[in-house]
Amino acid sequence: MKQSGLIVLLGLGVLLAVGYWVWWPVGKTGLANSLNAESPNPPAPSEPVKPAPPEQPVLPGAMLVIEAARYPSLQAAFDALPEQGGLVRLPPGRFPIYTPLTLSRSNVRIEGAGPATCIINLNQEGKPALIIRPADLDKNPKARLWRVQLANLRICGDPEAKDAATTKPASGDGLLAERVQELTLHNLWIDHCGGHGARLIHCEENPAIRQCSFTYNMQAGLQLEGCHDILVSACQFEENQDALRCLDGFNLTMTGNNIDDHRANGIVIENTYGSVVSGNMIEECNGTAIILDRDCYGITLSANVIAHNTGGGVEMRDAWGCAISANTFVLNAAFGVLVGPQSGRLTIAGNAFTDSFVGQGIRRLPTDNAAGGILLRGTRDVLVSGNSFSGLTEQAIHADAECRRIFVVGNLTVDCLQKTQGQGEPFQLGPAENHRQEGNMLIPREALEQDKPPEQKPKEKQ
Repeated sequence: MKQSGLIVLLGLGVLLAVGYWVWWPVGKTGLANSLNAESPNPPAPSEPVKPAPPEQPVLPGAMLVIEAARYPSLQAAFDALPEQGGLVRLPPGRFPIYTPLTLSRSNVRIEGAGPATCIINLNQEGKPALIIRPADLDKNPKARLWRVQLANLRICGDPEAKDAATTKPASGDGLLAERVQELTLHNLWIDHCGGHGARLIHCEENPAIRQCSFTYNMQAGLQLEGCHDILVSACQFEENQDALRCLDGFNLTMTGNNIDDHRANGIVIENTYGSVVSGNMIEECNGTAIILDRDCYGITLSANVIAHNTGGGVEMRDAWGCAISANTFVLNAAFGVLVGPQSGRLTIAGNAFTDSFVGQGIRRLPTDNAAGGILLRGTRDVLVSGNSFSGLTEQAIHADAECRRIFVVGNLTVDCLQKTQGQGEPFQLGPAENHRQEGNMLIPREALEQDKPPEQKPKEKQ
């Protein structure tokens, strides 16, 4: 019996000891927290809490994802990228910078948390927020970066900006990329910059800009210089100086974008070959919706809605062998299409030039309803075919005496020459040399009375 009693006592002692060591740290912490909660000045920790080291990847070949939140600055996170590239994830937050961030690695993706990740450029010397270029480009002109992607973040150039309101920021471009091949910009917000929203210089191989928003920048929303095989799709451009400028490039594909309320022009293309601008909405630019200049050739402008632009619709300043087709030109008071003396060999076909008429004698904008047609100035070898001209202020087509070889065939005019109450010829081609008109239908003003719908008969009583 005594031996059994000793065994029981020893067991109880062991249990008490284990309970003491398990309970004491918790109880001590709880007690300390309780005391600190009652104290008006709880003691500060003796050392800052260090983050746990990142887990190393297990998968063979996998690289460590760089979480920028673990680094003292965004630049430090970029610098942590190895030579072979990698992924940098930026957390939500507002990150002010005074000097440009630089990125000089290939095979890189920089990824934020959407507009909640906001880089704010506080620089007052006109410098960019972010520069992407080879580190040795100044010493080695052949240096290139390959395959760089930016996604899901915001760059703001005006710390005082609030939504659509802005000051006059002294910052530079939001993004400057130079000699970067296969650059992709996706789902970016770049706004209120003192320079361009994004500027790409000699990004020759396949730059792609998709689903980005370029707004309230002091220069162009998107500036392309010497770029090739360019894709710009599903982007928003609002209240920049110009929306997009493509200079000295090749093969621009610009489709499905919305361009609104620009201080100057919509799309400016210069010295560029073989491009297509289609399916865009271009509205209310203070300048011209689309300008082609400096030896452009082989470009198609098609299926765009070009509406209410103060400076006019499409201006061909220096463009050859181009097609302007299936566009809707509405309420462009200065002109729908203007072709200058340095342009020619053009096809203008299947377009609609119109005012705000919506049927039954109703115009949606009776006091701001001016609409222009086609102006030909010193050009030659132009085919104008299959277009409709309705409700225009003056002539549908006006050619000056310096034009040569103008062929106008199969067009329709309705209710043009509003300024003179229908008096005059809708097509004024007389002075032009060697012009021809065939198969056009010119609806006189008096014929429009027949278009009024018949009065509805009163319903008979049952």
